[in-house]
Amino acid sequence: MKQQNNSVSRRAFIQVAASGGMVAGAVRALSQGSSAAVSARRKPDQKSVAQLRCPPLDRVRIGFIGVGGRGSSLLGNLLEIENVEIKAVCDLVPERVQRAQRRVVAREQPEPVGYADGERNYENLCRRDDVDVVYIATPWDCHVPMAVCAMKHGKHAAIEVPAAMTLAECWELVDTAEQTQRHCMMLENCCYGEIEMLVLTLVRQGVLGDLTHGECGYLHEFAGLPPATHKPEDWRWRFLGKLNGNLYPTHGLGPVAQYLGIHRGDKFEFLVSMSSRERAISRRCAALPADDLRRQATYACGDINTSLIKTALGRTIMVQYSTVQPRPYSRINLICGTGGTFCDYPPRLHLAGQTGDWETDLTKYHEQYGHPLWKALRARATKSGGHGGMDYVMNWRFIQCLREGLALDMSVYDAAAWSSVVPLSIASVAQGSQPVTVPDFTRGEWRG
Repeated sequence: MKQQNNSVSRRAFIQVAASGGMVAGAVRALSQGSSAAVSARRKPDQKSVAQLRCPPLDRVRIGFIGVGGRGSSLLGNLLEIENVEIKAVCDLVPERVQRAQRRVVAREQPEPVGYADGERNYENLCRRDDVDVVYIATPWDCHVPMAVCAMKHGKHAAIEVPAAMTLAECWELVDTAEQTQRHCMMLENCCYGEIEMLVLTLVRQGVLGDLTHGECGYLHEFAGLPPATHKPEDWRWRFLGKLNGNLYPTHGLGPVAQYLGIHRGDKFEFLVSMSSRERAISRRCAALPADDLRRQATYACGDINTSLIKTALGRTIMVQYSTVQPRPYSRINLICGTGGTFCDYPPRLHLAGQTGDWETDLTKYHEQYGHPLWKALRARATKSGGHGGMDYVMNWRFIQCLREGLALDMSVYDAAAWSSVVPLSIASVAQGSQPVTVPDFTRGEWRG
């Protein structure tokens, strides 16, 4: 697999694999509050970026690393937003770079400089003095080296999900953002879905009362077999083969964390995780011809992982992950408080004092509590596309914050905490579902 030979990917992947096969002592250190798991002191050359405001940008000049499927979609959204210029594109596959260049030119922008010569050519993109923001849409284990490189060269970083795969990487993102005073936002598009933003407004206006519990997940069946020959787009399969935990938590967790005000008055305290046995992929492979090598492959990740998080204020969150079970797509998206409960898929609401079942016609709630961003951008978001328009809203809002010098909706601390569920769930599963401490990436500033 081409990406697996990438020196950045290989180094990061070794760290990822190690987190899944930790010796007992290392995992016990996590659960007992070692220096890796508790708040580290901020160094003299660092300061908080909790409400970081940077000088406004008249035009936002963007460099892209990774313009395959996901990067191509993000590029399409950005080409439809005013005051955005695409200055450079980078990918290991030259044809992708050329295709992206043609798309930019077709939108009457100058052709962006292309980078497709080698595994570390992204560093040259980060060095450019005509780039303000680097978008990173690459395999998971490449995110942190690329984001750190961008920030150290004075650029803001926008990273696909999850932002990091190990606790060390989470801290590296936080420390670099604090040292450079640059934004580092994880591109968690689900936080900008119309339903999620409606629920966020309901929560902030007190409709659901005092919140006590949330449920979320990524339940998305990818039918089919592992690839017979490795291709760049098949990189996700190697994680299923090596790691056992919640490998993709942030789509469901991000919105629920925002409902609960994580890092804005509450924080994740500790996590417990367990995985079912693995059966789905091996059963599919067992039906292959006897001489097919895929029959001999093993997969570490259980068919479903369930993790429980306890917060500092005593609230609970269930986070689930499965990409192999035959079940309808769902991110669950449940939030419960003293005033009522919202649950998605399909969206429904039950408020205190109501009799009967769920309320499923939410028209009046959209009219009264619909988020202003969606009311203003719905037509453009729907036309631009990208997961029902949430991608466009996310990108539009990010660009707006940069142009107006506003603090971002999601900080590097959110990226680190939400992504930390990956290594922490792996560690908990490896130790028989022992509780593990979630680091305080804000270093005490979560109280607000």
